[in-house]
Formats: sequence, C-alpha cells, structure tokens
Amino acid sequence: MMASTFFRSIQNHPLLLYQTALFRRKNGVLYCTMKGTEAQTATQEKQKPQIKVPPRTQTKTIDKISKDYEAVIGIETHVQLNTLTKAFCSCPYNYGSPPNTSVCPICMGLPGALPVLNSKVIEFAVKMGLALNCKLSFNSKFDRKQYFYPDLPKGYQISQFDVPIATGGYIDVDLPVEFGGGHRRFGITRVHMEEDAGKLLHSENGSYSEVDLNRAGVPLLEIVSEPDMRTGIEAAEYAAEVQRLVRYLGVSNGNMQEGSLRCDVNVSVRPIGQSQFGTKVEIKNLNSFSSVSRAIDFEISRQVLLHSQGQCDQIIQETRLWEEGAQKTVTMRKKEGLADYRYFPEPDLPGVILTKEYVDSIRDSLPEAPEVKRRRYEKMGLSMQDVLLLANDINVAQFFDATIAKGADVKLAANWIMGDIAAYMKNEKLTINEIKLVPQELAELIASIKGGTISGKIGKEILFELLAKGGTVKGLIKEKDLVQIVDPLEIEKMVDKVLAENPKQLEQYRGGKTKLQGYFAGQVMKVSKGKASPGLLNKILLEKLNSKS
Repeated sequence: MMASTFFRSIQNHPLLLYQTALFRRKNGVLYCTMKGTEAQTATQEKQKPQIKVPPRTQTKTIDKISKDYEAVIGIETHVQLNTLTKAFCSCPYNYGSPPNTSVCPICMGLPGALPVLNSKVIEFAVKMGLALNCKLSFNSKFDRKQYFYPDLPKGYQISQFDVPIATGGYIDVDLPVEFGGGHRRFGITRVHMEEDAGKLLHSENGSYSEVDLNRAGVPLLEIVSEPDMRTGIEAAEYAAEVQRLVRYLGVSNGNMQEGSLRCDVNVSVRPIGQSQFGTKVEIKNLNSFSSVSRAIDFEISRQVLLHSQGQCDQIIQETRLWEEGAQKTVTMRKKEGLADYRYFPEPDLPGVILTKEYVDSIRDSLPEAPEVKRRRYEKMGLSMQDVLLLANDINVAQFFDATIAKGADVKLAANWIMGDIAAYMKNEKLTINEIKLVPQELAELIASIKGGTISGKIGKEILFELLAKGGTVKGLIKEKDLVQIVDPLEIEKMVDKVLAENPKQLEQYRGGKTKLQGYFAGQVMKVSKGKASPGLLNKILLEKLNSKS
C-alpha cells in the first residue's frame, strides 16, 4: 500500500526528488538543495595549491621531465545494454523521455518490491565476455554495493563483486597511422553485470537539483581493463575499440553523447624503472574519445610536475572531473575504497548458472570481430588507413563485404565507398543503410567502368543518381544513352572538328604550349557528351596535335 501510494505521487509529480536531507517546495514540486557537494568542491579547489601546467612557456621543460616518468592508465567502461526493458523490472528505457515517466516500485526501490532478472542481460554479458577473450564464470552471483547518493533510490546498487561473469581477457587495438600506427593488446580484468543509477539535473544557480529516475535500473556491463595503457592516445583508441565491439555485437548503441558508453579513467605516474604503481587518480565526465586523450595528457603533466617539484604527497586518491572549457581536471571528491561499499550477496536474486550448450550457442552466433575483419582486409592488400576506415562501422564493413562478394575489385570498391559515397553521406547526413544505392549496383558500376562500357566521369554521374534515387546501372545507361564511344573513326571525326574550330589554340600548342592538350580533350568530351573513351581520345588527339600536316 505504502509503495503504490508513493509511486502514484511520483507519477503525478515527475520531478519529485528523493533521498536527501534538505527539501523545499517550489510551485508545488519538492526539490532538494545540493549546496554541500558543489560548494565543497569549489572551496577545496580554492584552498588546495593549484599546480598549473602552462601550455607554451614550460612545454619543453615538461616534455623533458616527462621522459623520466611513465604513466599507468586503466579504464572502467560502462556499457548500457540494448534491452527492451530494464535489468530487474518491465519498465522500458527510452533516451530523452520526460523525467520519471519510465519508473515503477521495483526500479525506484520501494518497500516490498522484488527484482526479477532480465535474461537478455545474461546473454549480452556472455557475448561480451566471449568477444573479449575472457574466461566465463559458469556459476556467478549478484551483490549489493552500498553507497548513498540522491539518484540511487535503493541506497545500494545491484552489481557483481567477487564472482563476475567474465574475467582475464584481452582486446587488440590498431593505432591510427597519424599516431605512428602499430598494434596493441590490452588486458581485460573483468566484465560484470550491474544496474544504472538515476540522473541529477542541476539548476543553473546550483541551489537545488532535480532527480530523474528513468535511468535507474537500466542494465549495464562494466568492463575493467588492466592498467596496460601508457598514453592518452592508447586509452582513447582502447575506448573506441570497445565502442566498435559493442556495436558489432549489437549489445549497445555505444553513443557517448547519450551516456550509453561512459568511461572512467584511472591515471597514475611513476619514475621509469619503478615497478610499484603511483597514487591512482580517477577522471570522470569524459564524453568523447578526444576528451579521454586530452584529459589523460593533462593529468599526466599535472602529476609529473608534482613529482618533479617534490610534491608527490599532493597526489591523492581522488575522483576528478574533466572541464572541457578550461581543458583541465578539477577535484570532485575523495575516492571511496572497497570497504566503503560494504558488498554482500544480493539476497533477492538467485545465482547465475550457465550451461556449456548455452555458451556454445552464443559463441556460434558471434559476428566477425572488428580486429579479425581488419586482419582480413589487410590480407586483401588494402592499406592500414583503408582498413581502419572500412572496419570502423559494421554497416559500412557489411556494405563493402557485400560489394566485393558480387565480384567487385577490392581496391576500387574501397575507394568508391570511402570517397564519393562517404562524401555524399556526410553532405546529406545519411548512414550507409539510408542511401538508395545497394552493393550489387556498386559492383555493377565498377565492372562497367573497368570493362570500358562507361567512363569514370559518367560512372560518377550514375553513382549520384543511384545514391539519391536508386535504380540499376544497366537501366540508367540505357535510359540516358551513356554507353562509352569506343569507335576510333567516330572519335577521330570529333577530334578533327575540335581542331578545325580552334586554329589559334592549335598554333599555340604546336608553338610549345603543350598544356593546351587538356583544353582540346575537354572540348572533344563536350562534343561527345562525355561518352568518348578517355584513353582512345587522348591517343588520337596526341597523334593529330603532333602531326605536321
């Protein structure tokens, strides 16, 4: 009775706030004041000695000092799963829904409400564990992680502690060519299932915050890496590969701007040769891969400078925020230890028991991983730059694979997709699944150009027609009469006509102004309406131009 009454009041007042010491009313809605956290953080920032890293004046000095130190970086990635309902109840989650409209007594943690596990969460966790080359726990369990924050309605989070569903894996990453290239393998410590908390919506003046519980109970996978990364670029590429993988697997959309993939980065610094780790600092509020790279580079510089100034005691285990505008990290709060979370087994949920048959069926359903696809493309003779671009998006990769499966030349197919097709998609703000061109017709277009039926110029015209309106290559060639002219006598007549109509230019060419060849070729193409075979045209044109008669 108590749960249903309170639940109805939340639905009637969708911005009703929950779990805080100070409340006040405004226009009939209950708000909580959150002066404590923000004010304390600001005060701490003012009181603590600020270590500034000047961008220009001391760059050379910092670079020189940095050579004596090594950064140790690990990442905790939270992946929001593409399930129809939340982890332990039947509430849907749709990004952007009005606050507190996808909630129920279970995800709000009301008395008497019991969780029931969504089986899809287990399936996605097993997929991710296998794709990350992990060892699966055939018998795992859920635990309660205790902490108190206004957007955590139960006062604890259902997670996994000592027996996660997957452990001891790795992920292979190819670094971009512009950053030196090369392959890296980063270890995966664990993958575990858990639920998300709600979201705080802070007022502009900071005097109160609103709680939206729509996200509370949404299923997450937390992927914890080994501290194997050493630079901001490596960390950003690791995070990008995780995003790529979850999209390939279909377990998440991986959109950082929606919070579907969130990275918490742990950074410490130690002198070169020292095996012991330095004091770890966690960085939050990273909503892009470039932010991950820049935040890490700033934090490395900050810690290295403190070490070099004999102030390493100023590096404390804490959580810091990345301020995009100021391009720096600032203190958020001191880091909790494991003891602060007071884990214990979740009494309301049974253990998670996997069978070999279940795991094997999921293993057999896994798509080709991004890294495997990149190696396959390399063996086809494509450059690393081509490989990274094609394999970055699973839909683009599938379009490319379907095109070459129809017999298209590998390099030409890659060039068309990454060139004109990519430019069209960017201009029209479309994905490759939204264009009208299909792989079979791209293969036909490439074959028509390669076989001499049409010229490359006409091929481009046909391409843009296919992209915008669809249709077939053969149909458009017939409809517009675009078959390439390959009859030497017909082309010769056109060349003679152009030369006769441009005697002044012909005299200048024969007087040494040989660049005019391009002018004549263009005129012949105009006469032929773009249908003259370029190779044959240039051969006949040169013979005529260099003829003394």
